[in-house]
Amino acid sequence: MILAAGLGSRMGALTQDVPKPLLKVGKKYLIEYAIESLKTAGIRDIIINIFYHAELIQNTLGDGSVWDVNLTYSHELKRLETGGAIVKALPFFEDHPFLVLSADVICNMDLSNFTMPSASLAHLVLVPNPIYHANGDFGLQNERVILDCDEKYTFGNVALYQPALFQTLKIAYLPLGNILKMAIMQGVVTGQLYHGAWSNIGTPQDIAAYEDLLAC
Repeated sequence: MILAAGLGSRMGALTQDVPKPLLKVGKKYLIEYAIESLKTAGIRDIIINIFYHAELIQNTLGDGSVWDVNLTYSHELKRLETGGAIVKALPFFEDHPFLVLSADVICNMDLSNFTMPSASLAHLVLVPNPIYHANGDFGLQNERVILDCDEKYTFGNVALYQPALFQTLKIAYLPLGNILKMAIMQGVVTGQLYHGAWSNIGTPQDIAAYEDLLAC
């Protein structure tokens, strides 16, 4: 699943008429990086949640045949936040574990070998804290994600989930962070620290910085 329903408000005028997933970063739409990452991992059946400029996203990306993938869309009539979006999309996964990426994250991680420990309901990719998120989100202790610790890392918005984590929830406005914190307290969330290339494209400055990297 690719999360693509955000308003992209930090992009200012750039997202007045264009949703953030369709902003060009280098020569590609921002969301293309996520699509190509999934395809490289051998995942071709992808659902994308859409809300802001939803029709423009669907009309631009189409059925995914350009990338040799199959795209399905989960339309949100009102914003559900990331947790609610996943709950709404659950039938698509047919009770199988599933991978979720954010459309605004560019990550060079090899997802083909991304696996979840058997006792886990969620397996998160954590990254070293960027400057704008210096305090991080979660700690990591022997692959177990924890809340109370001195050293925390940033959730990289890349994760594997078991449907059981969401099956008792109703479709509603649900921040994913709240769901994860409850699961972490129950000891059913694992994770790994990724030190490779990772960028969260949230502002025009982030686009410029990533394009500078591409030019190097």
